[in-house]
Amino acid sequence: MPPEVSFLLPCLNEARSLPGVIANIRACIDSRRWDAEIVLADNGSTDGSADLAASLGCRVVRAERLGYGSAVLAAADSARGVYLVMGDADGSYDFRDAARLVDLLRGPDGADLAMGARFGPGARIEPGAMPAKNRYLGNPFLSWLGRRLFPCDVRDFHCGLRAFTRDAYLRMDLRTTGMEFASEMVIKAAARRLRIAQAPITLRPATRAHGGHLRPWRDGWRHVRFLLLLSPRWALFIPGLIPFAAGILLMALVGFGPFHVALPRFSVNLDIHTMIVGSLLTLVGYQALTVAVAARIFAVEQEIGPPSPTLARAFRLFTLERGLIFGTLVLLAGAWPIVRVSWRWAAAGYGPLDTAATLRPLIAGATLVALGAQTVLMSTFYSMLGVKRR
Repeated sequence: MPPEVSFLLPCLNEARSLPGVIANIRACIDSRRWDAEIVLADNGSTDGSADLAASLGCRVVRAERLGYGSAVLAAADSARGVYLVMGDADGSYDFRDAARLVDLLRGPDGADLAMGARFGPGARIEPGAMPAKNRYLGNPFLSWLGRRLFPCDVRDFHCGLRAFTRDAYLRMDLRTTGMEFASEMVIKAAARRLRIAQAPITLRPATRAHGGHLRPWRDGWRHVRFLLLLSPRWALFIPGLIPFAAGILLMALVGFGPFHVALPRFSVNLDIHTMIVGSLLTLVGYQALTVAVAARIFAVEQEIGPPSPTLARAFRLFTLERGLIFGTLVLLAGAWPIVRVSWRWAAAGYGPLDTAATLRPLIAGATLVALGAQTVLMSTFYSMLGVKRR
């Protein structure tokens, strides 16, 4: 019979804190009389953590690749329990709180993922347990950003104490190997419509011998970057759509001549300089749009982001061949006014040209050539990203 609960401990040089952590876990197990196991994933410790954990009754597995996510994945893949509880091995979590999380998973209406919450009603952060910049800036901001980009009601995206069912673990298909693992789990659980529950917990000062593995600014930026990568709609697509639409509008207003705006107390003349700015906005915006699509394809194909039915439908409609044809047509449409200006230049003996008559079609043509070339290149790139592989 497999054990009911498996405790997963990612570990890198935590020999000082391990005896207290394991005793704390056993107190939780005894209080509920669980049939349970403790699986420690050693991530390259050099302080004897693995041997110490084995002597204290833990089953030790090796996480060959460095990284927080790698260690949790190694422990979870080896675990045999119906319910999996993960938590740091540095003494910062009271594993007796895990009983409350496992309770949230039980029963036919139980949750798939139970998150510990270090903030909010009932939660407690003991003095010295969390730096002020993490407590009042980093964690609240990252959790707020996660809730905005991936609608879910998780108060604390990065709490390291959480529990989940084995079925949920398999369905989430987690891939990241670093600190992004914490965000990936919540994002995928929300995207796959798993039931997420929360319970307040206590955070205590860590008892480790070193200063900790978290680098607040570096790892905070990695989380922001990861969240934005998995939600390019807000990071790239919408920010790109605004200048693209503005550029198209400006070019349309002055494409055939100056445009004059007269208001009671304000007037402005838009002319060829406005068209140049419009061309710039159009090209920059279009690049952001195409990169946003590439980022979304990459996240889906690498299975680190939520699935996208919209993207699947778009792939069926916009094939490589159609993208190449459309891009080539746009490129040729832009080449035509450039060729006409070149003919006029040749007819003038390659001397001075009337800029009022030639600059507008030249700008429009150059913009269309750039858009067409970008479409051809990105269509090819999209096709490469979408190639199925083992």
